[in-house]
Amino acid sequence: MSLTPNQFPGEEIDPAELLRLKCDVLIPAALGGVINEKNAGDLRCEMLVEAANQPTTIEADKLLSDSGVVIVPDILANAGGVMGSYFEWTQNIQEFSWPIEKFRDELDSRMAQSFSTVNKTAKKYGVNLRTAAMIVAVGRVAEAVSMRGALV
Repeated sequence: MSLTPNQFPGEEIDPAELLRLKCDVLIPAALGGVINEKNAGDLRCEMLVEAANQPTTIEADKLLSDSGVVIVPDILANAGGVMGSYFEWTQNIQEFSWPIEKFRDELDSRMAQSFSTVNKTAKKYGVNLRTAAMIVAVGRVAEAVSMRGALV
């Protein structure tokens, strides 16, 4: 059985109005730039989890961070899809299939570790999660380049 949006009970709501609703966690998951300097002040969430790519503009990020909204950046929040693709690629080149439980356990473990690393970095340097994620990412790239002898 499949349902279309017009088969659900309730009323349609304007997207701008939706963003103004009070909630604990807001998860923009479709388009980039949806949260911007014009509507950031209207958000009534404690946490913003960026499931879409770049849903928050730089200006909105600053406004929200300054007002105490915790932002889980896209490069952290939607990394599970990239990890899942990597696991599939690994299985394909090995011509071996993992049981779904192993796939989920491995993905959960790596996502939890990624968040923990970024969160610790944020606390260590007194920065938000986006900046901490960038610090971790740049550090990993520098380490990889150094291991190849291209960085002194």
